[in-house]
Amino acid sequence: MRLLLIVIVALVALIQYPLWMGRGGWFSVWDMQAQVTDQRMVNDGLTARNKALAAEVEDLRSGTEASEERARSELSMMRQGEVFVQVLPQGVKAPELKPNLNPPVKPTASPPSKPLLR
Repeated sequence: MRLLLIVIVALVALIQYPLWMGRGGWFSVWDMQAQVTDQRMVNDGLTARNKALAAEVEDLRSGTEASEERARSELSMMRQGEVFVQVLPQGVKAPELKPNLNPPVKPTASPPSKPLLR
């Protein structure tokens, strides 16, 4: 009787092993669920980034405000007649300005050149 009980317990353990540890078992299912959750979080972040980029592309296509804003922020461009003002944080020394030793030269009209005859 004791031997029969040991054999039955061993058979139940052999049957349960694939359910818990084998391919497609509970442990692998739990691991896959964790991987799916992580990948969904990554996908949600990428979807939000794609939507923001699509909105930026649409702004660039539809008008000049977005391109003007990018030129101002990334390339430090200004319109004619605007004055650039930079506010430095407290404790930061302003850079020294070098005097311009070469005044701007106004272009003058040159006399028309004569064609060279050979």
